[in-house]
Amino acid sequence: MKSRLRIGIGYDIHPLTQGRRLVLGGVDIPFDKGLSGWSDADVLTHAIIDALLGAAALGDIGSHFPPGEAQYKDISSLVLLKRVRDKLKEKGWQVSNIDATIVAEQPRLGGFTSQMRLKLSQTLRVDIGQVSVKASSSARLGFIGQGEGIEAQAIALIEGISNEVRTKS
Repeated sequence: MKSRLRIGIGYDIHPLTQGRRLVLGGVDIPFDKGLSGWSDADVLTHAIIDALLGAAALGDIGSHFPPGEAQYKDISSLVLLKRVRDKLKEKGWQVSNIDATIVAEQPRLGGFTSQMRLKLSQTLRVDIGQVSVKASSSARLGFIGQGEGIEAQAIALIEGISNEVRTKS
């Protein structure tokens, strides 16, 4: 018997580099560096995608959107999140709750978390109250603390949906 509730965890980390824009949770953050990666390198959205895919036992972000494929070059991670949302629905799942933390020494992100929550909730088609985004630092420890990168962790709860709900938009 398939459980009605499943939980998944996601994690992503990317180095900061010159010449890229910084995008987190679909929000452009004013900063002199951006995250290096094949897509827009949005670590927050990538961690959420991995948490959702893991909860549904559907693999990881790299198996669905392989780096190196031209169609994913500089793509918005919100587009990928929408595709994952649709895939979950096809498989009989919907998002119940997301809780995520971004870890960055710089820039300070607390002023942007509400915008991130809004963009993520709109993309997932859930109430903003179902998406939590927090910002933290690593107290100047390690790779992140030295300002060389940004990481994100996410946990997702999904629930089974009926065939009726699955066939509606």
